[in-house]
Amino acid sequence: MSTANKVNLAEKLAHIRVHWRPHVVGELNGQEVKLVKFQGEFLWHTHAVEDEMFLVIKGRMRVAFRERSVEIGAGEFLIVPHGVEHRTAADDEAEVLLFEPAAVRNTGDKVDPVLTAPPGLRL
Repeated sequence: MSTANKVNLAEKLAHIRVHWRPHVVGELNGQEVKLVKFQGEFLWHTHAVEDEMFLVIKGRMRVAFRERSVEIGAGEFLIVPHGVEHRTAADDEAEVLLFEPAAVRNTGDKVDPVLTAPPGLRL
């Protein structure tokens, strides 16, 4: 993937039809920029060594931790440190940009037949 080409987020998001399936739209320094649509509740999970950044492009979402929940809206982001159990959720569809190390499994330490995304989805 070339870093010299611009990426139109709206155009890329228009191709995403399935919730909870992150698609890689850029790569830099061993990290991936991914786009995903959320709606409903995801499963509780942990990433042992990877931090995750969630930047809401459109809509609102929550990141629940065992002791609290943080709601973020368009133009806001949250970084979840590695080792912290969390669950994402959105009452209505949210469009989100993720920034995380390459090849991170979206369900972290869990494998789910429906929610675990196939690796390497690209737009």
